[in-house]
Amino acid sequence: MKAARFHAQEDLRIEDIEEPVPGPGEVKIRNAYSGICGSDLHFYYAPEASGVNINEPHPITGAKPPQVLGHEFSGTVVELGDGVDGVEVGDRVVVWPIYYCGSCAACGKGMYNICRTIAFHGLSSNGGGMAEFTTIPASKVHVLPEGVDLRMGALVEPMAVAWHAVEASGIQAGQTAMIIGAGPIGIGVWFALRAHGVETVIVSEPSDERRAAIEGVGADLVVNPMAQDLAARVQEETGGRGVDVAFDAAGIGPALSGALTQLAPGGRAIVVAIHERPTEIQPTQFVMGETGISGTLAYLPEDFDAVIQAMADGKYTSEGWVSEVSLDGVVDAFHALRSGRRMKVLVRAD
Repeated sequence: MKAARFHAQEDLRIEDIEEPVPGPGEVKIRNAYSGICGSDLHFYYAPEASGVNINEPHPITGAKPPQVLGHEFSGTVVELGDGVDGVEVGDRVVVWPIYYCGSCAACGKGMYNICRTIAFHGLSSNGGGMAEFTTIPASKVHVLPEGVDLRMGALVEPMAVAWHAVEASGIQAGQTAMIIGAGPIGIGVWFALRAHGVETVIVSEPSDERRAAIEGVGADLVVNPMAQDLAARVQEETGGRGVDVAFDAAGIGPALSGALTQLAPGGRAIVVAIHERPTEIQPTQFVMGETGISGTLAYLPEDFDAVIQAMADGKYTSEGWVSEVSLDGVVDAFHALRSGRRMKVLVRAD
């Protein structure tokens, strides 16, 4: 079968490899679409900086390069391993791709998304979505309902990142929010906030293309912080109170620091993005306003279920911000995303 396999830094090859066979408790999936995300870019351009030691087998999965990429993907079940119940051949599915140790402090709290030795199917495992087929434990499969197609299904994983952040924020319907950065995760936060009944959502994004993309899905309070007074807009839209929650989906230190000053008393900032550089923050501002800052990572299975239901309820669209390429176009898509020339790219696994 054809697959996109990572061999080393900036060495991603389209190769013919052997089709996988499902073991006990596993299903075989004919992959349909697989998204390229920031984690894939970090892994491709700077694997060591991404936190994965590509020179040693992963302690949970035993995998090491060459590695089939693709951890946000959808497909159709074509074969069942022994002992599989609750999944049938022909089911259209997405995969919760996390492997966890089950014994660290995080796992002991049920926080499998921050397992100290976490692995992801299609990043640090055997197999992935950027291939014609993959095998996966059936316990990780989420069946898509009628009305959620495979193209939309491939967006469940990144949208679950955003959903998890919104859930962790504790924001309530009727409160106000700000999103820093209108990339795919920023758009996902906007969808999740609207699904949670949050109507006043101010988006800060300097890129013309990204502002147009989030406006295209319905955002109407979008600010270019390089040309407009973001603080004045926040004050105007919140009646001078500030926002209840600010979501950092950009990973830019000064933007986060600026957002912290726009929090309402008792407000909270949620860092969803990975910051490549340190940034200075003045702790006194938390004291004076009793505000706070915390981070979120990835998702839990229930976040997948919630996003799938919201998609079935028509809360999401892929129009205007998602494009597609074939497996042969993966490397070019990586370069385009790195340079900011693409928004969200799905790879067709055909």
